[in-house]
Amino acid sequence: VQLQASGGGLVQSGGSLRLSCVASGIISDIYPMGWYRQPPGQQRELVARIWSGTTTTYADSVKGRFTISRGNAKNTVDLQMNNLTPEDTAVYYCNYNDLYKNYWGQGTLVTVSS
Repeated sequence: VQLQASGGGLVQSGGSLRLSCVASGIISDIYPMGWYRQPPGQQRELVARIWSGTTTTYADSVKGRFTISRGNAKNTVDLQMNNLTPEDTAVYYCNYNDLYKNYWGQGTLVTVSS
């Protein structure tokens, strides 16, 4: 499984960005896809995760601002990020977990200026 993320960039506080991730290989929608982030000097943390259908989970810090969605083909996952703040600045990683292994994308940098 390989994951390719895109959509990061520089945005002003209050702005929006949309991250996209495409997975290649054997993907099953019974396993979750998600987004993690690693702020400068900090550990990687879960941002949002989605299972088949509409079952989702979000970090408290992004609830109400970020929305995760999975494509009909189940091998894509997007993260719509609204009302961004400087605290959202981080490298964002796409993730797929099939219970045997965690797969990671290459990371995409999101920088929010104040």
